[in-house]
Amino acid sequence: MADLVSGDIEVQHSGDPSSKCGGWITFPFIIDLDHVNGEPGSILCQSPSDLQLGILYVVLALVTTGTAGTRVALASAGANQYEKPKDQGTFFNCYFLMVNTGAIISATEIVYTQDNASWKLGFGLCAAANLISFVLFISRKRLYKHKKPMGSPFTSLVRVSRFYSEKKGCYLIQKRRLLPPWARTKEQEFCCSALQELQTEGESGDTTNSKWRLCSVQEVEDFKAVLRLLPLWLSIIFVSIPIAVQSSLMVLQALVMDRVFSPHLKVSAGSIQVIAIIFSCIFIIMNNWLFYPMYHKLTNKVMTPLQKIGMGHVFTILSMAISAVVESKRLKTVQNEHLMSVLWLFPPFVILGISEAFQLPAHIELFYGEFPESLRNTATSLTSLVIGITF
Repeated sequence: MADLVSGDIEVQHSGDPSSKCGGWITFPFIIDLDHVNGEPGSILCQSPSDLQLGILYVVLALVTTGTAGTRVALASAGANQYEKPKDQGTFFNCYFLMVNTGAIISATEIVYTQDNASWKLGFGLCAAANLISFVLFISRKRLYKHKKPMGSPFTSLVRVSRFYSEKKGCYLIQKRRLLPPWARTKEQEFCCSALQELQTEGESGDTTNSKWRLCSVQEVEDFKAVLRLLPLWLSIIFVSIPIAVQSSLMVLQALVMDRVFSPHLKVSAGSIQVIAIIFSCIFIIMNNWLFYPMYHKLTNKVMTPLQKIGMGHVFTILSMAISAVVESKRLKTVQNEHLMSVLWLFPPFVILGISEAFQLPAHIELFYGEFPESLRNTATSLTSLVIGITF
């Protein structure tokens, strides 16, 4: 919607934040409904009915719709406020720092509230936090840069792909001087079937459906840019699967490990993941203000997003190797009928957090910088799409 109709700022201001807040507000009320809950005093846990599942899915749909409007579109909306790529990269680091800070609070305070106080209070706190953030956003809306889409960018992609597949009216430009400097690439001949001159159509006298019969050089270049990035995006899916498996497996491991640190402190298994988030925040700060400037000073070069992603992959492999060693030791401990301390999970979680600090901001920085300007909101959503597929 941000790329098609209203723009990223308007998506933030419209129904997406409201639906997210509405979803969190609805959760506390449906908990008290008799037809949503099981029979009181029942010893056996009954399977949920179709009505109960339907209500739950509707509320979750409200929350996820709001998340698409706030968390995804906010990244491109913030980067659009800056002109220099360096400043945009710094913003993406700060963006993920704030996202991870919120994740730390939710994985500790909210989980503790729901475990020890009530689920209603936990959902109510989530709704209050979303309402406060929404009010703060609209109070400063007049200060933001507003970029509204100039038509549908997806229409031009479909049009170019149609010309390329059907190979209609191939007009290969012979003179490179006819192309603007930014279009003089080695792949100039690629998609040449989509390049036609308006004069040719005018001379033929056939201008019917000219919108679907003509493509500009800019549209062809945009189509080529998207095609170049698709293999990279698919590869990110495969390398992100170990992160998802590792995160889920270590929570299951924590359930059967000793999580008692003192007579009055027992860590929840779901809160163990906060270790990775904390170290991700720490290394995002260190990367942005220490490691990346140091790399630039030593090499006189700026670390590219692909190099950052590669560094993240190295730490991912290291984290998986450490997790394998920990799991092997845990199985031997179980065979001896002893409990293993949950502290053994800290090293792989720390390395995993470092990996995410390199990868996640670099993913958005890469797609935002390489995708066509008209598809930048879609570009920043690709990282969330990877998370949705792998997790």
